[in-house]
This record gives sequence, structure tokens and C-alpha cells, in this order.
Amino acid sequence: MDTGNGTEAFRQAVADLADARAALSQARPELTFEDEPAPRRLAPYATAVAAVVCAGGAAAPDAPAAEEDAEIGSGRFVLLFDPAGQPGWDGRYRVISYVRADLDPEMAADSLINAVGWSWLTEALEGREAGYRNISGTVTTVVTQGFGGKQDEPMSTEFELRASWSPVVSDSGDPDLAGHLAAWCDVICAAAGLPPPSPGVASLRPPRRRRRP
Repeated sequence: MDTGNGTEAFRQAVADLADARAALSQARPELTFEDEPAPRRLAPYATAVAAVVCAGGAAAPDAPAAEEDAEIGSGRFVLLFDPAGQPGWDGRYRVISYVRADLDPEMAADSLINAVGWSWLTEALEGREAGYRNISGTVTTVVTQGFGGKQDEPMSTEFELRASWSPVVSDSGDPDLAGHLAAWCDVICAAAGLPPPSPGVASLRPPRRRRRP
């Protein structure tokens, strides 16, 4: 039961996310999770987690160590909670998510890449049966090309998805946060080029290796 100020409800939400994160760590060993500072100005309560996909989980057993340490995708998942709700939330909870991955320039040239990237999210939420409302966001592809003294450097292309949505809550007033966190992880893995956890969602291309700084 909520104590009236939302503290107990938020503590339960954080505990549910921790349980979901532990389960995903076993199901998706390619993912490495880390706690992150949560934004303080968006809601009275907030928690955040980051995830990184390294090539080691998908690389061949005899792959060089540098490739095994290469980061091929990353993301951030933020859960906001306001006992009073906020305009546009349609509830007391709001998820903010971010996904980044490298793309091959040929794939970035596809005029449908942004729409496909957005479909990763909506299909993942539906596949995980994570009900949502008021979803919005952007998909961006950025092409970096060198000139002058850097003209010999290979062209690089990044994919970024930023989205927010309101989880549908159960009759008890609690959202199924495990499904939402799993859907976010599915998008990171799809963007990184890893195989889907179940049939029906195909990755677009092999992962492009990017070494960590």
C-alpha cells in the first residue's frame, strides 16, 4: 500500500526493476548493467540504469581481446514517478529511454531506417506484453565523414533512439516494469545487431565494432 507520499510505491518499483535486471542478466549475457544517477528535476522520484552491449557476448571464442571489449551498443532507462501525475503522462509513471549503436553507412542510407528503428521499440513493447500509453520519441542517424587531414578516416554512422511512454498499470496500480525493461533491452540488442531472443524480430546487419575509449 502507498503511504500517501508515494515513497512505498516507488520503493516497490525500484525493487521490481532490480529483480527484472537480475533476470535479464542471465537471459542476455551480452548486456552489462550499471546504476546511473537519476535526473532530479523531472519528477519527485526517479531511478536510472544504463546498459552496454560488448562484442564479447556475440564474438567468436577465438576473437581478439580488443574485439571482445568493443562496445557495439548502449542505452539508458529512466523511470519517473510522481504521485500526483503530470500533464501528458496519463498516470503516475513515465519511462524515458535512450539507445545508441553504430550503423554501417549503407544501412544508414536506407530511407526507412528511422521507421524501422522506431518499430523495434513498439514491437518489443508489444512482444513483451508491456502495455503503454502516450508514446513519443525520435530516431536519428548521424553520418560523420572526415575531410582534410582526416579524409582517410572511415566514415562512421550512429543510430540514436530517444523515447518516452507511460506504462499501463494493473488493477493494483502497479506497472509491469519487468516487461518494459526487457523491451528496452531488446531494442539495444537489435540495434547492436544481435539475434532476437525469440522469432519475429530480425536485426538489420552484423554488429559494427567500436572500441571503448
